[in-house]
Amino acid sequence: MGHESHEAVIVGGGAVGLCFGVLLAQAGVDVVVLEARHEPGRHSRAIGIHPPGLRVLARAGVAEGLAAAGVLIGEGVARSGGRGVARVGFNPGVLAVPQWRTEEALEGRLAVVAPGALRRGVRAAAVERAEGGAVVRTATGEAFRGAWVIAADGARSPLRTALAIPVREQALPDAYLMGDFADTTGDGTRAVLHLEPEGIVESFPLPGGVRRWVAHLDAPEEAANPARLAQVIGERTGEEVVTASCTMLSAFTVAERLAGRMRQGPVLLVGDAAHEVSPIGGQGMTLGWLDAEAFAPLVAADVRERRRDPGQADGWPELWGAAEHGRLAAAAAAARQARLNMALGRPLPPRLMAARNAAFRALYRAPLARNRTAARFTMQA
Repeated sequence: MGHESHEAVIVGGGAVGLCFGVLLAQAGVDVVVLEARHEPGRHSRAIGIHPPGLRVLARAGVAEGLAAAGVLIGEGVARSGGRGVARVGFNPGVLAVPQWRTEEALEGRLAVVAPGALRRGVRAAAVERAEGGAVVRTATGEAFRGAWVIAADGARSPLRTALAIPVREQALPDAYLMGDFADTTGDGTRAVLHLEPEGIVESFPLPGGVRRWVAHLDAPEEAANPARLAQVIGERTGEEVVTASCTMLSAFTVAERLAGRMRQGPVLLVGDAAHEVSPIGGQGMTLGWLDAEAFAPLVAADVRERRRDPGQADGWPELWGAAEHGRLAAAAAAARQARLNMALGRPLPPRLMAARNAAFRALYRAPLARNRTAARFTMQA
């Protein structure tokens, strides 16, 4: 089987792996990106690009195009029983773009800065240390050697498993039903949280007159279908959605996985491989891009040093340690925020819900509370 050598081998060609590849290639690093899927995905999946994430995408050269293709969410509104509870402005806002479009933009940029770097249909199975770096072995027996290996291979990362990196894992008692429908609400570019006794229903605008709906359920949905989600939306919020307009449907439960470390020798874990947090709040993708922003300059600097002196490696331990500590702390903070988001969306008896909503109305009259909430929800605090 074939054997290739590169300065950086990235495993995972999703939004995080592609972004890391672009940043490294722009810094002059010889990079290859291994992706198991033979074809690009067309699922909307993660849709929120928070301001810090947009900053990283600007460095990768794709922010302007994505901004033109997306919807900027500048305001969040909470309602209950059709009555306003709170209103928070986002400045800057959160850009809503289907994940497939984000990956398409990053793949196109990678093709410009590193033609041929993306290898589809290559499934990485394991990684092992080697002199001067590490070797990724694929399911078909190929080997890709790199001074650095970046594991962006998802929450159940085979590379993380191969390295026996410990993971703190917790299943959370929340289930959701999510779907994209034609937007008939009149809410425009607002994000809306319906705080109802039966559980929260959230909705977010998407390009093309589409709206994402997410409903908290008492238990996992066994037979998810658009009609069931439409029923939940109608019963709790009074909003009607056109069932036939559904373009995406997903039922999911929530797990939290936080790796004990992100770096083991020449191997880095990034994105969900290092920290899977609840998708409620939409922070996971931006967390991965911030990993790339923190680590790509260090990898590039190390590669340049190796070129000058092949015997030189693993310098600047204080910088590496500070970057890893900062990213692990950020992941832990995002996990706490996600747990809080989910707790606020769980069912409550009507009287308790009414009392909590009244407290929220009083609290969010204060600009300080609104500003702090906006900063948390846009990942700027």
